[in-house]
Amino acid sequence: MSETDCIFCKIVKGKIPSHKIYEDENFLAFLDINPQSPGHTQVIPKKHFRWVWNLPGGQVPGNIGDYFKVVQKIALAQQKAFNTDFILSKIIGDEVEHAHIWVYPGELPSQSFGESSKTDLEGNAEKIRKAI
Repeated sequence: MSETDCIFCKIVKGKIPSHKIYEDENFLAFLDINPQSPGHTQVIPKKHFRWVWNLPGGQVPGNIGDYFKVVQKIALAQQKAFNTDFILSKIIGDEVEHAHIWVYPGELPSQSFGESSKTDLEGNAEKIRKAI
């Protein structure tokens, strides 16, 4: 798959709207449109890599260590936003051919998100952004 056909590359370029949680020079975190739970976030490198394992190592900007620091930032914000310690992450990569890591709350007590549901994308995005 080329970058021009990649849905995540289109999100990075702003050609497809998303509920952004976090963005820096090298990475973007946004809510999944088919969430497993409230706050289910995709964390991706802005540069197109097929697999997470294809990101560079070492000291270059946007390396795999920096990637996992962003994942950690999102997970800690989700813990705070949804009042839970149970945050899951998955690296699968077969459904979209662009490196991505799922980060999402596992089980949530109903009082932790109040009126929110997993489909309240804007409300959940705001909760996580405030917790970062």
